[in-house]
Amino acid sequence: MRVELPLPAEAAAGEPARPVVVDTNVALDLLIFSDPATVPLRTLLEARRLDWIATQVMRDELERVLAYPHIVSRMDYYRVDAAQVLAAFDAQVRLVDIATPVRYVCKDTDDQKFIDLAAAHRAILLSKDKAVICMRKRLLTLDAHVATALVLVQPEAAAA
Repeated sequence: MRVELPLPAEAAAGEPARPVVVDTNVALDLLIFSDPATVPLRTLLEARRLDWIATQVMRDELERVLAYPHIVSRMDYYRVDAAQVLAAFDAQVRLVDIATPVRYVCKDTDDQKFIDLAAAHRAILLSKDKAVICMRKRLLTLDAHVATALVLVQPEAAAA
């Protein structure tokens, strides 16, 4: 499931950036692995069409994951270290306060912080986690949009 967004050059002038919450696995794809699926996310962040929001707890989780041996070996392969990844995170993310818990509880308690934040800010939540994805319809009732990827579209395609 994807969220379609207009190309940055086509966005309405003065339109505020849309908040986006990025779970840790997608952040790794973006910040280390340069996964092609993250190109629209990178493009929209660079164009300031998306506002990546996170909490200090989310940053702490990323820092902890960067120390996992299998992630360290991948960072070595891509010639980056944890300090570089965290610096890239810090450069792109706006830290916000921890959100009030929502009425929907995720089966994976580690993912609840992403859900709460997305709901509080009516954000797009990018995740590949099945426990989050299965909550998509419930989170829509809170104006939070769960997606596994973003797609850039021409404005007429976005309106259809």
